[in-house]
Formats: sequence, structure tokens, C-alpha cells
Amino acid sequence: MADNDLIELRNLYQGFMASRVILTANNLSVFDGLKKASGAPGISKKLKADERAVEILLDALSGMGLVIKGKDGKYRNAPVSNRYLVKGSPFFQGDIIRHSSGMWEAFSHLDEILRSGRPAARRRNHEAFIMGMHNLTKLRTGNLIRAVGLKGVSSMLDLGGGPGTNAMAIAKRGVKATIFDLPETVSIAKRVARHEGVNGLRYIAGDFHIDSIGFGYDLILLSQIFHAFSADENKALLRKCAIALNPGGRVAVQEFPLNEERTAPRHSAVFSVNMLVQTENGRCYSPAEIKGWLVETGFKDVAVKNLPETVCVIGRLSAQGREK
Repeated sequence: MADNDLIELRNLYQGFMASRVILTANNLSVFDGLKKASGAPGISKKLKADERAVEILLDALSGMGLVIKGKDGKYRNAPVSNRYLVKGSPFFQGDIIRHSSGMWEAFSHLDEILRSGRPAARRRNHEAFIMGMHNLTKLRTGNLIRAVGLKGVSSMLDLGGGPGTNAMAIAKRGVKATIFDLPETVSIAKRVARHEGVNGLRYIAGDFHIDSIGFGYDLILLSQIFHAFSADENKALLRKCAIALNPGGRVAVQEFPLNEERTAPRHSAVFSVNMLVQTENGRCYSPAEIKGWLVETGFKDVAVKNLPETVCVIGRLSAQGREK
């Protein structure tokens, strides 16, 4: 009989199998066809896939608790799948899972990346990535806004805002919101805003490392941006934010939580490997590191607020503005 530590080890190194089953089922829109019970022959015909292969996949999904197999041999979604894996659900997560399928390809080059220190050379599905951020961020905006607070905020910038999910939620509270991102991302953000029925947003397309990010903001939000860049790049970005803020304005940095040893929680430590795979200089950073950058770049009253899945580090400029 295997010891518990060996069982845990097996779960770790074989975890890719369950992951691949979910990624493939999502890529083929299997869950869209399981809102009502259906047999494997009907599902395979709809998917234009091999019946034996589909039946094995559906049995695996049933074993994982994502699909329910009836005594009549028909399959239907479990409640969790109807909630998160069916297109059109308010909490749909299929885009971020589609992005994870692309991550799979990049992680497959990890042996080579460890030797070279260079990210994988590949073409990323940009729309899946940005819409995946929308899937995730929709579940987090409420906690983030409560942590940051909007008292005294009449204008804000969602810097590297991706789909603009946070900016839209803040705009709904009467704040003049601006989304800054790359041109192809801004196009997606505009489409998301139309779908969500949010009007009055301002958009700036550009590269925030090079281009002006505008001026006159009471709040600048940098959500899940820092882990893609080096410490020096992030400090340069904070200096740019300090110039763009009004006196007394605030910057709020949202990232994954990470201890000072950079080993826990597990998700954040492993996500740093994702940044190794995907970026030139990125990794996850601890709140202590981010707090130090804020102080170094002229921010005061720096506070760290722990959220259910993330951490937010907030700093304020003095009433006189950025110190020279």
C-alpha cells in the first residue's frame, strides 16, 4: 500500500491528465451540448467525433464530477458545469480555460526554457487570454472595489486594463473611467463594454512603457500587471503613475499573494513558472516587495489588503503631489 506522501506525489505528477480532459472538453464545447441529457452516440454525432473516444471522455468527466451519467447511460452537466462551463452563463469560465489550453503548449517547452532562460516562442490566442481575464475578473471586482474604496475618486485609470472589467464596474459607480492597453486589446474592451451595456468609458491605446498614460487621475489601478515584468520595469511604471496622478491620488496594485520566501501559496509559486514560460523577465512578487517599490517611488501610507484570491497593495501621494 502506498504511503500518503507517495499518493500526493502521484497526484501532482499525474495532474496533467485530468487537466487535459477538461481543456479538450472545453475546446470542443462538450458542455454546451450537455445542458440536457444525451447519449454518447448523439453527442459524438454533434461533435463530429469518434463515438468510442467521446464515451471514454464523458465517463472521465463523470468520474471528475463535471458530468452526471444516468442509469440509462445518458450524460448531462453537473451543476458546476452549467454554472461555469456553458457559453452564455453569467459566470462562464471557458475563455480562461481556452487560454489555459494555450498555456499547455508553452509549458511543454519547459525543459528547454530551463536551459535557456528564454520564454517559449509561440503564437498566443490573444482574444482567449483577454476574455479569460474577463471571466476571472468578473468574480473579483466587488472585493477589489471594497478594498480600494472610491471615496474622493472622480476619475480613474485601469492601466493595462485588458477587457476593462474593473473599469466598467467602477464606472457603474459614477466614476469617470479610462482603460489603457494595447490597440488590439482596446478593441476587445470596447466590444465587452457594448455587451455589458457600459457607456461613457474613455480608451487610450498604446504601450504603457513608452507612451503617455494621461493625467489627472485620482486612482490608478494596476491589476495583475506586475507579474509580467521585472522589478525595474515595475518601478518605472509606478514613477509614471505618480506623475499622472492628482495630488493625494492613489495607486492600487492587485497581484497574487506570495510569501517572502516566494514558495507559498502553491498557486502563486507555480504561476511564477508560467511567467518564466511566457515572459522575458516576469515572476510573482510578494506584497513586501511591491510595498517597497511604492515607498521608493514616492507613495505614502502604503497598505496591504488581503482579498479572497489576490492581494491589493495601495499607496497614496501626498497632498502636494509627487516629490521631486
